[in-house]
Formats: sequence, C-alpha cells, structure tokens
Amino acid sequence: MRARILKFVKWLLLIWGGISLAVVLALGVIVAYQVGAASRDKDDSASPHDVRYVLNWCRLGDERIERVIHSHISARSFTGDHLDAFAIKISHVDEADFASKKDDPTSRWYRGDQLPPVVDAAVRFVTAWHHEIPWFPTEAELRSSDFYVYPWSIYCHGIEPSAAELIFVRKSDRMVFYFGGKT
Repeated sequence: MRARILKFVKWLLLIWGGISLAVVLALGVIVAYQVGAASRDKDDSASPHDVRYVLNWCRLGDERIERVIHSHISARSFTGDHLDAFAIKISHVDEADFASKKDDPTSRWYRGDQLPPVVDAAVRFVTAWHHEIPWFPTEAELRSSDFYVYPWSIYCHGIEPSAAELIFVRKSDRMVFYFGGKT
C-alpha cells in the first residue's frame, strides 16, 4: 500500500513539475516579447523603401515617392492589434489616377465626400485613432472632395470595422496617407 502511495505522489509531482515548467517558459516568452523590439512604437523612422507597398497596392507606383513626412509603426500585441500610419509626399497625382478600371473591380478609388457605407464606416474607424497620430488628417478633411480613398482591406465584426487598411490621397499637395490598424 505504501509503495502505491509513493508511486502516486511521484507521478503527481512529475506532472506538477511539467506544468510548472511550461508556465515558467510561457511567462518567459511573454516577458521577452514585451521587453523586446516588437513592443516599441517607432515614430518618423520609415524610409521610402519601407512604404513603397502603399503606392504599389493602389497602383500609383512607388517611383512617385519623394519622401516620407511622418510615420508611426506601433508595437504588436499577441492578438495582432496595431496601428501603422504614414504620410508620404509624392511627385505627382492626376485625376486619371482615380478612374475606376472596368477590368479590375478591386481597383476602386472613392472620393471622400462620396463614400459607400462600408468605406464610410472604415473612415470612422480610422479617425478614432487620431489621438495617436495627430498629424493624420481629421475626419472632416478625409470626407472632403479633396481626398480620395482606396480601401485595401476592411475587416468587420458584424457591420463595424475591427481592422482596416486604407490609402488616402490629397490631390492639392500630392500627399498620400496610409492607415493600417486592428483592434
């Protein structure tokens, strides 16, 4: 009987030790992640090379980039929550750049004062982050006829966006603004 009890206690302690080791390792990974480079926001550090995908996504072409005026790349959480935003000065923009391409329905620009409902909700989502990126245009500015919006991706829970990647172009001064965020 005594041998059975000792054998049970031995297995109980081995299991407890294994669980404790797993918890300690998991906590170590979490602490390392929080202290590491992925946990730091980076402001105004992006180069034209870093942001070229923005102009390529919306088919304006990265050869137009003159310089990156502002950038914000936030820390990443385990759930993927983040905020990335850029203000990019480009060499030129023409009205023809915003013409819809009939052969490609995914290549669609919308004027800021003529947004369909899902893009309208995404613009509202973007402007909720203004306190973190005060240099980004305000909601009123984004909804004006001077801005065009290119929705690269919008993820919704129900009908409310929980993540969005939008590209905005202000024709008057050849500025491109990118927003990528997830809550």
